[in-house]
Amino acid sequence: MSEAASPALVNGQRVTITITDIAFGGEGVGRTDQFVVFVPFVIVGEEVEVELTEVKRQFARAKLIRVITPSAHRVVPQCRYFGECGGCQYQHIDYPTQLELKHKQIADLFERIGGFPRDAVSPVIPCPQPYNYRNRLMIRSQWNKPEQKLNIGFLRADSRLVVDLDECQIAEPALNEQIRHVRANPPPKGGLKVVVRIAPEGWSVPRDSFFQNNFFLLPRLVETVRERLKDSGSKHLVDTYCGVGFFGIEAGDLVESFVGVEIDQQAIKAAKLNAVSRGRTNGEFIEGRAEELLPEILRRFNAANTTVLIDPPRTGCPPVGLESLRQNRPAQVLYVSCHPATLARDLNVLCADGVFELKNVTPLDMFPQTQHVECVADLRLARNS
Repeated sequence: MSEAASPALVNGQRVTITITDIAFGGEGVGRTDQFVVFVPFVIVGEEVEVELTEVKRQFARAKLIRVITPSAHRVVPQCRYFGECGGCQYQHIDYPTQLELKHKQIADLFERIGGFPRDAVSPVIPCPQPYNYRNRLMIRSQWNKPEQKLNIGFLRADSRLVVDLDECQIAEPALNEQIRHVRANPPPKGGLKVVVRIAPEGWSVPRDSFFQNNFFLLPRLVETVRERLKDSGSKHLVDTYCGVGFFGIEAGDLVESFVGVEIDQQAIKAAKLNAVSRGRTNGEFIEGRAEELLPEILRRFNAANTTVLIDPPRTGCPPVGLESLRQNRPAQVLYVSCHPATLARDLNVLCADGVFELKNVTPLDMFPQTQHVECVADLRLARNS
C-alpha cells in the first residue's frame, strides 16, 4: 500500500473493526477501509471498538476498548492481571479453540515460510492441565518512581515496564508460594531478576540449566519423540543441545547407543549423573559445540543408521549447524522447538534442494493460555540424497 493510499488514521483515534484472523503472536487482525489493524485479546468474528496506538505506513496497532459482538468462544479469564501482564495472550478464549487456533497458525507458518503441506501438521496435543502447569518463572523487579515502590512481577503486555503482582494463574501452586516469598524478601534494588522453579523429581538440574517447564504434558512429549525415533529404525541417536541429557536418557533404550552433546559444562556433569541414576548405560555425554562435533560422531556411528535430535534455544539452530546436518546427512533429524516460526525457517534450509523431507510435525501445547507451542518435526533423508 502506498503512502498516498493509506487512510488518514492518527494515534488516539477510535474505530470499529471486525476480527478476521489471529496472527502468530496473538494479535487479532482487522481492517478499516482495507487498512490492516492489529489488536490483542480478541477472537475471530468479533466486532470490536479499538483505539489506535501506533499508525505505520501499511498497518496500525490498537488497544481493545470494548467488545461489541462477542464470540461464542469468549470466556472469563481466570487471572485478574490478564490483559495487563504480558505473560498470557489467550485466557479470554476457551481451551479447545486455543488448540484449533495454534494448529492454524503453525500450518500457516509452514505453508508460507517453507511451502510445506498443511496436512503435515498434526492436531495440537492438549495439556491435561491448562492452568497451574508452569514449573519455572522469571520474576522481575523494577523501581516504580511515581509510586516510590519496588514493582515485582512480569513485563506488561504493552511496554517494558513491570506489572506488580503476587500470583500467576498458569504457575504451579508451589511457585506462587515462592512468588510471595520473593515479595516478602524483595531484591535490594530494581533491575534484578529472580528465577523460581520446582525441581523435576529424579533429575539433577543445575540452577541455570534448561528443563521443560510443563511436567503435565512432558510424558506426551517423550512419547512423541520415542514414536518418531522408533519409526525411523535408527540404531544410534545423537542428542544435540542435550542439556541435562533428558531426551537421550528417555529414548536411549530404543537404540544401540547414543551420545549427548552440550556446551554447558555443568549440564554435562548433571547428564552423566542422570544417566547413572536412571540406569542408562549405552550412552555418553560430550562437552562441546554440536556443529563442530557432529561430523566425527556421524562417521563413528554411520550416518545412515543415525537420528540426530536437536532442541535449540528459541532463536533456532545456527546456520553452521544446519549446514553440518546437510553435509553429513543423518537418516533422520528430530527437531524439537518452542518457536514455530524459527522452526519453519530452519526446516526450509534443511529441506532445500531435496536433501531432507518433512514427514510430520506434532505440536504439543506445553504453554496453554499463551501464544507459545512446542513442536516435534520429523525429517528424513531424501531417497535421492
